[in-house]
Amino acid sequence: MRARVMPMLTPAQRTAWLRLVRSDNVGPVTFRQLINRFGSVEASLDALPALMRSAGRPFRITSQAQAEDEIAALDRLNARIVATGEADYPEHLTHIPAAPPLLTIAGGQNLDWQRTVAIVGARNASAAGAKMTRLLTTDLGEAGYVVVSGLARGIDTAAHRASLATGTIAVLAGGLDCIYPDENIPLASEILGYGGALVTEMPLGWEPRARDFPRRNRIVSGLSLGTVVVEAAKRSGSLITARLALEQNRDVFAVPGSPLDPRAEGGNALIQQGAKLITSAADIIDSIGSADPSRTMLFEAEWQPEISTPADQPPGTDERSRLRTALSTTPTDIEELLAQTEISPQAMQILLLEFDLAGEIEWSSGQLVSLRGG
Repeated sequence: MRARVMPMLTPAQRTAWLRLVRSDNVGPVTFRQLINRFGSVEASLDALPALMRSAGRPFRITSQAQAEDEIAALDRLNARIVATGEADYPEHLTHIPAAPPLLTIAGGQNLDWQRTVAIVGARNASAAGAKMTRLLTTDLGEAGYVVVSGLARGIDTAAHRASLATGTIAVLAGGLDCIYPDENIPLASEILGYGGALVTEMPLGWEPRARDFPRRNRIVSGLSLGTVVVEAAKRSGSLITARLALEQNRDVFAVPGSPLDPRAEGGNALIQQGAKLITSAADIIDSIGSADPSRTMLFEAEWQPEISTPADQPPGTDERSRLRTALSTTPTDIEELLAQTEISPQAMQILLLEFDLAGEIEWSSGQLVSLRGG
């Protein structure tokens, strides 16, 4: 099953999409909730000021000029903004929860985005871990697979370098002009020089923060048929990527390591929990040869009420209070909130949009909502 491909956005539509995506607190789930509610990107932009007045918080909406400036700057960098549903949008990514509505992509026009494997691991990789990564990556490349990773130190760097000639995709936590770490700026240029791709959902000038790396990791795993972990501590970004891959219903593989090496603890734990133990690229290829990313379509749709027309009356103070009381830092299913608060689906949709735009809540898999911690 292939994702539905829509016609390319017009320049005006692309600018409007970028304005909405770059406005304060409009993440992937909020973006889709707004479209569900108001019917189009343009109508959502028109509705934002009133929504934020109801939320009682200051709010920045990206201007037409700012969006046009970003598009022009990306054009000068030979990069492009691709919207979900367009032909150039990576199909595997359309089947994950909270897929980015827009991606910035540089290069990669001739890559096979269908045959992709993610390889991630420790930043302080051992010599043995780096060697294993090179062996896996080389064999995957010779078998026609494109390697995806996060351009971090250690295993990520080894994976990208070993797949330069056969195809690699580097997913960034910051803007296209904010390569992290600095030492991999030359590697990013090499990736583009060899016909590989750099991918990010962040704007130009965005310096990556700690919270941006898990967001990047969901794209690393989401672009891939399966994720391979080569060395990872018990608490590491690589294990976050593996967990996200499992949530996306993708295969997870791990290279076993010595129980005496802390860098092997995470991978060994994954194997104990059901990840597939691998010792060669053939183990990966045998498993993902018949993988079908569209099986994850059950995760794709974010919650929306059965009737998405505007409510007759805007939500009242009492409804806001009931919803705020019902929410907690524990993710809760929307249907449970509806039953507990007795708020109508239409009013619930508006209230969740208001709370989301005010930065008070966060989403898990598009169906569960919780109060934002901290």
